[in-house]
This record gives sequence, structure tokens and C-alpha cells, in this order.
Amino acid sequence: MRVAAIGTLLAGFSLLLVLPVQSAPGTLDGRVVGGEDASKAQFPHQISLRNGGSHSCGGSILSKNYILTAAHCVTSTDANGNLVATAANRLTIRAGSNDRLSGGVLVQVAEVIVHEEYGNFLNDVALLRLETPLILSSNIQPIDLPTADTPADVDVIISGWGRIKHQGDLPRYLQYNTLKSISLDRCDELIGWGVQSELCLIHEANNGACHGDSGGPAIYNNQVVGVAGFVWSACGTSYPDGYARVHFHNDWIRKNSDVK
Repeated sequence: MRVAAIGTLLAGFSLLLVLPVQSAPGTLDGRVVGGEDASKAQFPHQISLRNGGSHSCGGSILSKNYILTAAHCVTSTDANGNLVATAANRLTIRAGSNDRLSGGVLVQVAEVIVHEEYGNFLNDVALLRLETPLILSSNIQPIDLPTADTPADVDVIISGWGRIKHQGDLPRYLQYNTLKSISLDRCDELIGWGVQSELCLIHEANNGACHGDSGGPAIYNNQVVGVAGFVWSACGTSYPDGYARVHFHNDWIRKNSDVK
């Protein structure tokens, strides 16, 4: 489900692919890998993060003023290899529409807040403060932070406008799919990523997140429990996908936003 700039990290003999996006022309009908079209207002917390006017990542509405997304969606490295935040004036969000290209409202980002310890795929979370508050409606609603850690072996719903297959096209309309959480030990066995701050979601082949889904939500019990971060090797394999575990970052999110 993700699209454009792809970062890589060697881990053993496997490859981690970060999942941001930039819109490209081409066939627009399709779905999250193995997913299906979302219905109107099914995911009123979902936003499209736009960099320079084009979809780059997903995100979740936490309040009228703040959006949760992935740090890698709003950072880059300068000529000296230092991490720098994307200029807020380059970023807007589209909220209240399943259509990646139209509808809903476009709102300017005023401030980008990146986790101070982001790096090497860890703490991959960021907050966006909006220039003007969102007007809530049936199509635009905040989603709650998790009240408990996400257990293993439960169904978790992901959504986004990421590629419908590895190196495939971006869908025009919001897609969703159901994955399953696994334990840290199981994730460590499969991809060497049994990290407390990470949520690993497993799926059958030809399913899961892809480029363009980065920063988007994983939902359990109507709470946002994950932020899309990476796929292992390629989109649509049977390896688990990596999401930042929101419960681990609850305190940081509250400290840096108006979310209580």
C-alpha cells in the first residue's frame, strides 16, 4: 500500500523497505495489496498526507488540530547526512474523502514534530499540527489512542492509498485489509524484529501494506494501535509488515499534542 521514496536497511540477508509515496500517472483502480474499497465514512480518521500537492503517505486524525503519521514520511537527510524535517509549508492533508484526488477538505500543515529518537526504523512516529482546526463531521472524526497494548493473534485493520502490488499503481480510492498481530518472539523468528516499540502484522501472500501506505493507521477495538512503517523484502510477501506500536508512544504523543 505505499508509494515513492523507498529507504533500505540490510538486516541479515533480507531487505527492509520503507513505505512513503508520490503520486504517479497510471491506472488508478485497484486496492491495498489484497484489499478492497472502503465505504464512505468507514475510516473518517484517515487522511492523505500531501507533499508538494501529491499524495505521499497516510495519517490519522487525533484531534481537530493534530495528525499522527510516520517520521520517515516527513524527514529527509541533508548533504551532511543529518536528519531534517520537511518544511511544513510543503505539506497539506486531505481529510473527509476516500478519493485520493478530490473531495473533502485540504488543510495546510503548520508544524512538523518528529520523534527525537527516530532512526534505524525505530520510533517512526511524527505529529503534524494543522494551520486551521478541522471541522468534524460524519466524514471527519478523530480516533482514540490505545488504552491497552495490542495483544498477539487479533485481527487488525489497515487502510491507505498505497500501491496495490509491489511496484504497482496507486489506487484512487481508499483501500483496507485485515491482518493479524503476532508476538514479539514470533516477529523476531520471522524477520529479526522483535522490538517492544514495534507492532508486527502478518498476512498471507498478496496481502498487506505497500508504498504509499506509510504513516497510515492500523486499527484494533476502534483505536489506532499502529503507524505503517515498513515491509520486509517487498510488498505482498508472506512476511509480517512493521508498524510503530502506538501504545508504546502514547506518552510522547500526548506530550507533543493536545490529545488527552
